[in-house]
Amino acid sequence: MRRRHFIAAGLAAAYAGTAFAAPATVLVVGDSLSAEYGLKRGSGWVSLMERKLADDKVDARVVNASISGDTTSGGRSRLAPLLAQHKPTHVVIELGGNDALRGLPLEMTQANLASMVQAAQKAGARVLLVGIQLPPNYGADYGNRFAAIYEKVAREHQAAVVPFLLKGVADIEDAPRFFQSDRIHPNEQAQERMLANVWPELRKLLR
Repeated sequence: MRRRHFIAAGLAAAYAGTAFAAPATVLVVGDSLSAEYGLKRGSGWVSLMERKLADDKVDARVVNASISGDTTSGGRSRLAPLLAQHKPTHVVIELGGNDALRGLPLEMTQANLASMVQAAQKAGARVLLVGIQLPPNYGADYGNRFAAIYEKVAREHQAAVVPFLLKGVADIEDAPRFFQSDRIHPNEQAQERMLANVWPELRKLLR
């Protein structure tokens, strides 16, 4: 009888822990690619992700702390107060494109991303690093070295990684149809594809 009581109590505790688990908080720290630059509010990939979470019955809230024009240095300086304020369970870092556009040293970009990953992990969050790749006119060597930063940082710090946020958007023959008139920022039509690149890796972390 006593053994049955212990088993029943253990099962009750397990079910209670599942039923009352706190919802996940996904903090997105990015630049214009995540901040809905030039788009109608609520149409960017982060907003679509929030709706996807709800549709899939994932108990999570999304905090989009992305700022157009931000660099990895800016994200690094902003991260600590964001972690303290929102206490995220998951952090998505989508930064680096503006570093490259400004010709900032690759070593600095890598160090900033590594610092952000470590800070988020130290705060108890699981991290997804979302990479960007450069157009061919930046030169193959520089472009390859830049793209390699994301997987290197993810590997060294055991974070998840999406190598290229704009896969299927910027690397296809008819890419211009997925971009706004400035030919830099993806249009509304591209956002579903961007989410499709991020979602599988984020879903793994949420499980």
